[in-house]
Amino acid sequence: MRDHLIIFDTTLRDGEQSPGASMTKEEKVHIARQLERMGVDVIEAGFPAASNGDFDAVKAVADTVKQSVVCGLARAIETDIKRTGEALRGAESARIHTFIATSPIHMKKKLRMSPEQVVEQAVKAVKWARQFTDNIEFSPEDAGRSETDFLCYILEAVIDAGATTLNIPDTVGYTMPEQFGQLIRTLRERIPNSDKAIFSVHCHNDLGLAVANSLTAVMNGARQVECTINGLGERAGNASLEEVVMAVRTRQDYFPCDTRIDTTHIVPASKLVSGITGFPVQPNKAIVGANAFAHESGIHQDGVLKHRETYEIMRAEDVGWGTNKLLLGKHSGRNAFRTRLMELGIELESEETLNNTFMRFKELADKKHEIFDEDLHALISDEVLVLQERYKLLSLTVHCETGEIPYARIIIAEEGEELQAESGGSGPVDATLCAIEKILASGAELQLFSVNNITSGTDSQGEVTVRLQKSGRIVNGHGADTDIVVASAKAYLSALNKLHSKLEKAHPQV
Repeated sequence: MRDHLIIFDTTLRDGEQSPGASMTKEEKVHIARQLERMGVDVIEAGFPAASNGDFDAVKAVADTVKQSVVCGLARAIETDIKRTGEALRGAESARIHTFIATSPIHMKKKLRMSPEQVVEQAVKAVKWARQFTDNIEFSPEDAGRSETDFLCYILEAVIDAGATTLNIPDTVGYTMPEQFGQLIRTLRERIPNSDKAIFSVHCHNDLGLAVANSLTAVMNGARQVECTINGLGERAGNASLEEVVMAVRTRQDYFPCDTRIDTTHIVPASKLVSGITGFPVQPNKAIVGANAFAHESGIHQDGVLKHRETYEIMRAEDVGWGTNKLLLGKHSGRNAFRTRLMELGIELESEETLNNTFMRFKELADKKHEIFDEDLHALISDEVLVLQERYKLLSLTVHCETGEIPYARIIIAEEGEELQAESGGSGPVDATLCAIEKILASGAELQLFSVNNITSGTDSQGEVTVRLQKSGRIVNGHGADTDIVVASAKAYLSALNKLHSKLEKAHPQV
């Protein structure tokens, strides 16, 4: 019997700490449903004490998810833990994850507490959490730079207090794989009651070693890995779920454990998270990048044609890439549309959502002859955004002529009221965004404007990501259309909708 490697997904919590990746309650629930379908063991839904918005989002995920454990993060403070317990009350299976820093620099400079006070607070936190659940995870923050003797001492104490999972985070991505693996082995060997808890790891990617550190920890006895879809996360991100899962699955000759992940849902999850956050996946990204299974070298192509395993160690379809990407068109019916979505691992939440998405599919099919799987993923991502619109694009007219100043005339709806304006600009996109600002006067600063093609061909949809900053808040907007100017307007309005939502999210360490 192989050991079960628990997959703890923190896309909704640590992944959301990426600047501009903040998600609404509806978006979190949508992603949580996909993680549940994938078979993720534990979904860390957020940090309930950070804001009312985050509390509501964690509560919504807890009330929705039935098959996975739903987890909330809390500092080792009684009010934080009570707030987390309240948010998780509706969960079928709940976990409270509490943490406190244990490295000398963090204890002295950030907490301003003695080691003895830190241990006392950690034990109290675990006992407070036990009032709400028996499933308690404890993390010694910045474990990678903590003293081993002190780690052994505090971890033994929290196990005695009732912690069932010990998470060892490499909070700043500082350790090397061999060093981190040895740390896990040492802790397991030196802590007298280590057999009463599952050892977990949470690695950051500052030096590009998050996955390597996580896998080395697994080989040294860790049986839970904390990771995110697409490696999303603050700074350089976290260990990538898809890379950890497929490394263990592909190298069963090497690893003494396996996950329970349905890997065919990996690519749909990647596209969903990318669409909602506005963070595009780089083409050469392992597993989920557009080029992950592409071969251009003649030698490689020849080898793959003769025998796939000459250059491919995984099958593209095993991680959710479609074997037949071209399937639907303007004459396709509702049943074919629904069936293809199911094949892609996409489940719509209601008949109303299906009808709305199908109508938008038909509109797209009138614009482009061939509908690809990537187009369907973009439609679903846009549908999530449509559900929370305050500002909606009604019509756009753009004039662009060589030697003349481009101008745009736009009509938008603000909670049902039609507003219009026109403006010139340095180009059609600039004119369009200036016209929007004439109407709404948001005062937001444009930090990023990027365009990616969703598929190939001149009739391909363009995917636009806009990042806005205002009063310390950073949000991403996303829009897709066969017309890049229309996609730009959609993306800009999407970002303004998020700014208007005012769902503030405080950093967990503040």
